[in-house]
Amino acid sequence: MGIQTDTLLKRYGEFGISEAVYRYGEEILASLEPRFAEIDKNAEYNQLKVIWAMQEAGVSEACLLGTTGYGYNDLGRDTLETVYADVFRTQDALVRPQITCGTHALALALMSNLRPGDELLSPVGKPYDTLEEVIGIRPSRGSLAEYGVTYRQVDLMSDGSFDYEGIRSAINEKTRLVTIQRSKGYQTRPTLSVARIGELIAFVKKIKPDVLVMVDNCYGEFVETTEPSEVGADMVVGSLIKNPGGGLAPIGGYIAGKSECVENAACRLTSPGLAKEVGASLGILPAFYQGLFLAPTVTASALKGAIFAANIYEKLGFVVVPDGKESRHDIIQAVTLGSPEGVCAFCEGIQAAAPVDSFVKPEPWDMPGYDSKVIMAAGAFVSGSSIELSADGPIAPPYAVYFQGGLTFPHAKLGILKSLQNLVDRGLCRL
Repeated sequence: MGIQTDTLLKRYGEFGISEAVYRYGEEILASLEPRFAEIDKNAEYNQLKVIWAMQEAGVSEACLLGTTGYGYNDLGRDTLETVYADVFRTQDALVRPQITCGTHALALALMSNLRPGDELLSPVGKPYDTLEEVIGIRPSRGSLAEYGVTYRQVDLMSDGSFDYEGIRSAINEKTRLVTIQRSKGYQTRPTLSVARIGELIAFVKKIKPDVLVMVDNCYGEFVETTEPSEVGADMVVGSLIKNPGGGLAPIGGYIAGKSECVENAACRLTSPGLAKEVGASLGILPAFYQGLFLAPTVTASALKGAIFAANIYEKLGFVVVPDGKESRHDIIQAVTLGSPEGVCAFCEGIQAAAPVDSFVKPEPWDMPGYDSKVIMAAGAFVSGSSIELSADGPIAPPYAVYFQGGLTFPHAKLGILKSLQNLVDRGLCRL
């Protein structure tokens, strides 16, 4: 005999969720069952892909032991990189705890594959805020601009399509690397599907075949059944405290791609002449392997949460990107709340639903790498892990909040209902 609705309702009530908010959520949820079934099919396919890669690489218990010191002949580290290369269908991969975050992974890929006099092109508009200082859009010590690398960008058209003529005009003899940000960052533009990324890469390569293409894959891994590296990207780059770490990786990043690109990144990470041969894995490998194993189903849970949030808020009249019915290409859901109070109320609700630090009230602050105050809610087991239930946003027009994560769908559901309850209680929306 299954659990009764009244029993669930009483339990949600202990979190401050009213019957009206709970029943509104159930109404939305019932309409999403076919969509969720399709997500489960994708997760099943991606799960088989990961298991196959682990079996093909011969993952053994010895791979979980790790090394110290220099890390020479680290079986587990080297095997894991073989697994990643298989999963992403690339020649090689660099997967290290010494890569501290997604921005570091992207900076590493850029700085190791660009030289003075080269030009970097973004054909999808402004990159994520933290890359502005890496590139030198905002002056910063050690930026690419300081090393003589120039930058050019072509904005998306007003409808979110690529400005192909603008891109054609921007590519020149100095263009060495094209960077494509898959996810939206703190913008309300559409996330790019793997198919659209493939079309853009083909266009760029037709104009200049020797140009390198890097895709910032953060938040997109395992959302679809293919990755950008399967449609022509020379490098795909991401963070292990997002999708591919499955909520277990406590740190780390990856660069998967052509052997030469990965070798260049390894030389920059460690030292020329040492490259991938050094870098002890310490005791972190079990979390990296098991996190990757769980990643397809964890990503599916986060994706369901994003779709649930979109439908919850869209029906109440809020602008959401993507909308409630659009196909999904990352786990991020933008909700434009229209006021600082709305953004703060939403984030406070997410924090209050957390298993860790639920009693903390998030406040906007001057976060390094951003040009406006940012509020972040993330009561996570891994600090800053955005595959775990989290929400954040700049306190700046149009006052949009960016919701992502949820290691399980029930947790994502609780967070979304709690955010809505906060808005209702403060008179910022009506059911």
